[in-house]
Amino acid sequence: MGITVLGIGNVLWADEGFGVRCVEALQQRWHFDGGEPVQLVDGGTQGLYLIQHVQAATKLLIFDAIDYGLEPGTLRLIEDDEVPRFMGAKKMSLHQTGFQEVLMLAQLTEKFPESVLLIGCQPQEIDDFGGSLRPVVRTALEDAVALGVDRLRAWGAKPVPRLAPPAGDEAVTVRTLAIEGYEAGRPSADQACRIGDERFLLQP
Repeated sequence: MGITVLGIGNVLWADEGFGVRCVEALQQRWHFDGGEPVQLVDGGTQGLYLIQHVQAATKLLIFDAIDYGLEPGTLRLIEDDEVPRFMGAKKMSLHQTGFQEVLMLAQLTEKFPESVLLIGCQPQEIDDFGGSLRPVVRTALEDAVALGVDRLRAWGAKPVPRLAPPAGDEAVTVRTLAIEGYEAGRPSADQACRIGDERFLLQP
């Protein structure tokens, strides 16, 4: 059924949005002309609802923020059968629990992609509600997208640089959460509490 590129995570929690931002950047810069068909998916935090995308893919490329216990911005690549086991080893958020279940369910139904690559980035900060990617993670995103494009070529896709961004109805991420609009409309940390509802936070 072709290649699926899946970005998972929550863009509302700073570096947790790394995976979604990778897929968004990939679509903004590249389109695919011939070769193995490629589907780009903003998986967000959908968990088990992503099972259909995994089961339908011959090859699966995943972008995600992963707690490797390494320096922030460090990229690590995990492949094939190691991916579901690895994603369950060190959970950083609830979305990883849900996606580990997706991968295990795909294995149980014998509809698991023949090739899987996880490109994960060590986050610097996730406890920043409404925050954006930290600079070190934003820099790592560029390398992650380049690694992803290289793998897509190796898998038989034909990525071609875009001359213009995709039309609004083609965009993988909804316009209100796309990084340009999100950054432009995001209030400063002084105006909006970033770690939850400040009315319920414990006071020192």
